[in-house]
Amino acid sequence: MNTKSPAGTKILESSYLIRSIMYFSIALAPVSFMSGACSLSKAEQASSRSGSRSEGVPVITGVVTQKDVPLELRAIGTVEAFSVVAVKPQVGGELTKAHFTEGQFVNKGDTLFTIDPRPFETSLKQAEANLAKSMALQKQAEANLARDMTQAKNATAQAERYASLLENGVVSREQHDQIRTTADALAETVRADKANVETAQKAIEADSATVQSARLQLSFTTVRAPIDGRTGSLMVNQGNLVRTSDTTPLIVINQVNPIRVTFSAPEKQLREIKSYMAKGKLRAQVSLPNDEAHPEPGTLEFVDNAVDNTTGTIKLKAVFANTGRRLWPGQFVNIVLTLTTQSGAVVAPSQAVQTGQQGQFVFVVKPDQTAEMRPVVVTHTVTDGSVIESGVKPGEVVVTDGQLRLVPGAKVKIRSGETGQKPVAAEQAGGGGGQ
Repeated sequence: MNTKSPAGTKILESSYLIRSIMYFSIALAPVSFMSGACSLSKAEQASSRSGSRSEGVPVITGVVTQKDVPLELRAIGTVEAFSVVAVKPQVGGELTKAHFTEGQFVNKGDTLFTIDPRPFETSLKQAEANLAKSMALQKQAEANLARDMTQAKNATAQAERYASLLENGVVSREQHDQIRTTADALAETVRADKANVETAQKAIEADSATVQSARLQLSFTTVRAPIDGRTGSLMVNQGNLVRTSDTTPLIVINQVNPIRVTFSAPEKQLREIKSYMAKGKLRAQVSLPNDEAHPEPGTLEFVDNAVDNTTGTIKLKAVFANTGRRLWPGQFVNIVLTLTTQSGAVVAPSQAVQTGQQGQFVFVVKPDQTAEMRPVVVTHTVTDGSVIESGVKPGEVVVTDGQLRLVPGAKVKIRSGETGQKPVAAEQAGGGGGQ
């Protein structure tokens, strides 16, 4: 047994060594695989960067143009009815009929409601009867006046004859005095008749006014539309009693042709607005948020007389014909107020303008297909671009997309097939092609 023991020990040691080597190899294999993969990834990335540098950074470009552009003020406005009328009854009574439907467009003078006219018809007839009576009394007073004036004239002539006869001693003084008294009495009667005629005339005037008032009250039983517009909800239904003291209107009418849009502008632009308004009417356009392609034309009509201190803005109002009735009271709309038109402005695509630590800049594509970073001064923005005061010239090509991968002097590659792309060499005089 002693002679076999060393051999068995050697066999066990060899078996243990083999297993240790196998475990170490298995553990080392993933590490080697990962190292190889990392090495391959780095090589591919280097190859990719090398290829990108050689081909150029893919970008989309636009062309700087020169044209007349409007100086505009853009804001969000609220549509308001041009006029709002709350129709209330001017006489009391039973509402017998409504002659329209809710939400109907009505014209000025259209009949809206009828209030029971019978009490007012009775009052009118009574007033007319009183007027006729006064007119008859006037005629009677005038007839009396004419009769008494004739008698007074005859008595006066007779008194004058008796005065002559008294001087000649033909008649006695008693007879003369009697004739004189009769003439004087008739003269007083004439004056009384004239007063009666004047009283009758005043009565006719009063009765005529009563008739006119009764007719006016009767006319108020037919309620008519005071303006052109669209009716709202019916506040009082047929059969109800209405009074002039009621606070609730019968109906509210909104005039929407024309219509107003109220909006605000920063107070710093007030001086410009007033300056351009002094030269003539300022044009305005409004469009609905979901229909920008069909704006409504109008004019600025109102500038508020004070700046709102809480917001630092000034209220403005523009008027629009709204013939198609597309604008509706209460809507929010986009409004553009054109102050003036700038001739020969240099305009670059708005997407080309970037903002950095040193201010705004653009990447200009040079004739050798490299990018140059240029600082620019933007005065204002219009619908289709930014107006540039300095930094670029008309005809130059600027990058509108892909700026994040660009550095000054980097090679660029204009993407083929992009809308609005033009070869750089075609836009810049004397430009060379890409290398």
